[in-house]
Amino acid sequence: MAEPRCDEGKVQDVREVALSELLAKRAAELSLEKKCEDVVILDVRKVSSVTDFFVIATADSERKAKAAYEHIVDELKHDDERPLHIEGSDSLHWVLLDYFDVVVHIFMPDSRAFYDLESLWGDAPKQCLKSAGEGVVNDG
Repeated sequence: MAEPRCDEGKVQDVREVALSELLAKRAAELSLEKKCEDVVILDVRKVSSVTDFFVIATADSERKAKAAYEHIVDELKHDDERPLHIEGSDSLHWVLLDYFDVVVHIFMPDSRAFYDLESLWGDAPKQCLKSAGEGVVNDG
């Protein structure tokens, strides 16, 4: 029996994935590797002309915030991705890594609650990620 060809009555649902979306997911996964919590990806493409995605994560100590941002920067360099700008690396209460189409925010808990970016960008579709043993689970 011959294999069906794609154009013979079968319609496949193929979703184009932007490179910026892949970068956002990779940055989120890297933050989870360094024990960040409440990791969220906001798709702001339809509500902002500044960037495509925000990755928001919470580090419960300055040590974790430093480890997370350094890990993200170091690992993404292997993919030829370098941040255009890094802010907050001196105080570590809110570290911002600007990759142009993706902006990564690593917050200490109080700063995240104060700035509440999820509410500010509440119209943006949101994905919550969490670590599941050796992998990452999309939690919504």
